[in-house]
Amino acid sequence: MSKKSEIIDFCNELGLSEVGFCKCQIFDESQTFFKKRKELNLENEFEEENIYKRINPKLYMEEGKTIMSIAFPYLFNKKVKEELYFSLYTRGRDYHKVVSEYLSKVCNFIEEGLGGKAIYFVDSNALPERYIALKSGVGFVGKNNMIINKRYGSYTFLGEIIMDLDIKPDELVTGKCGKCEKCLNACPTKSISEKKCDPNVCLSYITQKKHIDEEYFHKFKGRLFGCDTCQDVCPFNRIIDYSNLEELRPFEFMDKININELANIDNLIFKAKYALTSSGWRGKNIIQRNAIINLLTNKEIISMDNFRTNSTYVEEYYHRLLKYNKL
Repeated sequence: MSKKSEIIDFCNELGLSEVGFCKCQIFDESQTFFKKRKELNLENEFEEENIYKRINPKLYMEEGKTIMSIAFPYLFNKKVKEELYFSLYTRGRDYHKVVSEYLSKVCNFIEEGLGGKAIYFVDSNALPERYIALKSGVGFVGKNNMIINKRYGSYTFLGEIIMDLDIKPDELVTGKCGKCEKCLNACPTKSISEKKCDPNVCLSYITQKKHIDEEYFHKFKGRLFGCDTCQDVCPFNRIIDYSNLEELRPFEFMDKININELANIDNLIFKAKYALTSSGWRGKNIIQRNAIINLLTNKEIISMDNFRTNSTYVEEYYHRLLKYNKL
């Protein structure tokens, strides 16, 4: 049995079926794309500014020969959209931790079982994970700029492993969106279009950034963290398999929103609940801010007698929203 087959079989035993391999090399062909994004000011503070660091996996492992891409499905159910909701990807245990645990097991197998060297990444590097997934045959990049996997649609997290084993690369997936423009038409801020994708006005990004301009307050429309709109309307997400990874199953408190708890959240509740999810990385104040944005733009005014916060940052948004509602 080849080493590639052994790695795939081991992943299958863990419940991971969507895996692929590509050559570990400098992605010179993607330089033009990143340079254009920089020229058009499409980068945000979450991105690596140095383009060379984004296209050169050898910076992480000089002797690396192969990159493995793995898709981790996180969708357990598709309900009718709630009035108030967290994005589907945030509702279970923090995926950074879950995916890291799985990738660590795969790396241990590569090193202890196959005698190789391996390192893994989950949003912890500058490499273009969607491009690597594309090169590895895990899926194709849709017009919404997401990887679309044949089995799980776009509802997956991505993780990468660089190894010094020489593994045969997989072929690219031939799927494409064709003439469909449902995601482009549905995007609430028009951040995606045929010409460019602007992450700086993506509503998912806006719900996570520290400063929000007033023009976006009414765009929230129940969104507490993330968006999901482009995924909701995507035809490739209509008939897909649900996740088999129990570690990512949604917490009940994330499916059944307690908006009063969120609007008045304290550190104790945050640490006991929301810090366990992948929305927790931005901290308590962002979640509380988003809760009051949704409440106040829906004219559900919170009086200062009931509203409480120990954050001057959140209190500033409260007063901005009160003023905004009077305009």
